[in-house]
Formats: sequence, C-alpha cells, structure tokens
Amino acid sequence: MAGATLAGDGHRPTLRQSLAVQSRVITALLMREVLTRYGRHNIGFLWLFVEPMIFTIGVTALWTLTKTVHGSTIPITAFALTGYSSVLLWRNMPGRCINALAPNLPLLYHRDVRMPDILLARLLLELAGATMSFLALALLFHLIGWTDLPENLAEVIGGWALLAWFGMALALLLGALSVRSELVEKLWHPLSYLTFPLSGAAFMVDALPHEAQGYVLLLPMVHAVEMVREGYFGASAHAHYDVAYVIAVTLILTFVALLQLRLVAPQIVIE
Repeated sequence: MAGATLAGDGHRPTLRQSLAVQSRVITALLMREVLTRYGRHNIGFLWLFVEPMIFTIGVTALWTLTKTVHGSTIPITAFALTGYSSVLLWRNMPGRCINALAPNLPLLYHRDVRMPDILLARLLLELAGATMSFLALALLFHLIGWTDLPENLAEVIGGWALLAWFGMALALLLGALSVRSELVEKLWHPLSYLTFPLSGAAFMVDALPHEAQGYVLLLPMVHAVEMVREGYFGASAHAHYDVAYVIAVTLILTFVALLQLRLVAPQIVIE
C-alpha cells in the first residue's frame, strides 16, 4: 500500500491525482481482502462466486421440486434465479461491514487509507461475487434450456445497479453504527431473515392484494427486484416499481451513512 502515497510537494493534489491514489488504495485493499477471505488453497478466489452459486442453485432446486407457488406465470427456475440472486446481492453486504472497522484499525496508519476505503473494498468484492454468480447461472440455465436470455439487458443492469447501491448504502450505515453499539450485529441477523419474505424475492407485487402492494413498495429493494424481473421477462412480469423513489431513498441513506462514518471516525481511531 506504500505505493499509494503521493509525494509531498506542498501543493494540494489534483482531482486526477486523488483518483489515482484512491484507485490504488482500493485495489490493494481488494487484493488483501481476497487473500484474507479465500486464501491461496483449494479453489481460492473462485469461492467468490461459487459460494453464492451453490446457495442459489440449492434454493432454485428446492423451489422447483416443491413446485412453490409464486403468483406468476414466470417459470419457477427463472423466478428463483432472479429472486434469490437479488437477495444475496443486498443482504450479504451489511454482514461484511458490521464490525469490520475495529479489526482493521492498523490499516488506518497508512495515510492514504480511510475508513470508507476498507468498507468499500469489502462491498466491491461482495458485488463482484454476486454479479458473477448471477451471470454464470443465467448463462448455464439458458444453455440447458431452463431459462431464456433477458429481454431487456439494460433494464436488468439498471435494476441490479440500484439494488447494489441500496445494499452498499445500508452496509455503510450499519458498519458505522456497529462502531457505536454491539446491538447492531445482534439485531441485523434476525432482521435480515425477516426481510427476506418482504424483499420481493419470493413474490411479484402484482400477485399481492392491492392493499398490500402499497406497503411492500415502501421497501426500496422491492422496486429494484421488480425492475430486474421486468427486464428479464418483459411484459409477462407485470412489474410495479418507481425508479425515482429508489434513487431518493438511497441518496438519503447514503448521505446518512457517510455522515455517520464521519462522526464515528474519532472514536474508531482512538480505540
């Protein structure tokens, strides 16, 4: 990480120089995180996307064998793929950031490393794993004839990006709050399981009673999942979503998360 330091010349670095330093810092932290989490043995970093693939295949097989009712004409395999992959994307991110700052305190002695850098490296790794898993399974299921390719790839990417942004903002907030209280970790695990049936992974909003639709659409991730499914399956998905709402909520969440990180900075450095 020493290579990420700018030469001190008494002048304020330009935006280009700052971005170059930031890029090197994040890259170094990413490599460190890969080696720390997966090591160099067995299949190593391939676990990055093999692990989420195993979970998704397991859920898809279970839903297919039990002929789970999901309130849609979408094939159950494709429904499970888009639903559970989406859950893995946003729900795993907070778990990687909660209580992640204190154990990595020595990294902050490098002058170019900041708290958000440590969390961002973990989040980018999680995003890469979930995305590669989704792409690999979508291609595999298509090749064996279980699913079709997405009807609108741009819409799938847009929904996936919104879901990733929401997951990152939530993870940054919980990561900062976990510095203040150990209750964050204890509460997040049960809450993450309780939010699964409400996240849109196991249902289409259109299949719900009209009164219930308004309540579930208060959750930003439901909009993003609906967008992914509409892009994947076209008009047959009968999706309900509001991109402006998701952006507004996630912007506020991001602002609050960054503010909390700034407020806890003195505390984490002192400890």
